[in-house]
Amino acid sequence: MKRGHQQGDTHHYKADRELLVSLKADTDLIESVTQIARDAGIQAGILTAIGALKSARLGYYDQKSNEYQEIVVDSPHEMASCLGNISLKNGQPFAHVHVVLADEAGNTKAGHLLEGVVFVAEVHLRRLLGPRLERQHDQRTGLSLWQK
Repeated sequence: MKRGHQQGDTHHYKADRELLVSLKADTDLIESVTQIARDAGIQAGILTAIGALKSARLGYYDQKSNEYQEIVVDSPHEMASCLGNISLKNGQPFAHVHVVLADEAGNTKAGHLLEGVVFVAEVHLRRLLGPRLERQHDQRTGLSLWQK
């Protein structure tokens, strides 16, 4: 297996405007962030969030089958970490978010956030200015990845 430092495609961006948003309870975090990005004209950006979710659906991407395995979290959990990015998919803002969720005992579950029902969530969005950042289907992985 070939290893080492190999640079992939580099995209250069400049931080523009930042938004701090408190999400409404019982909304979906992904849908809310996507709508905020759409309304704010964010086509490339980064995000972080803190708070808690009532429930969630996480994804773990199986690299052999090229399919997401779903992890259902059907109880309240704290967002110990939540970060992601905004780019375009099919010409529309797309939020790609990963999260680490902790239960009352501190046990964690983590993965790609497919859906998260908000208890409380404070989101920090940073709009980036630069070249168009579009996701397209990648034949090798089966994922929608950034393209030049």
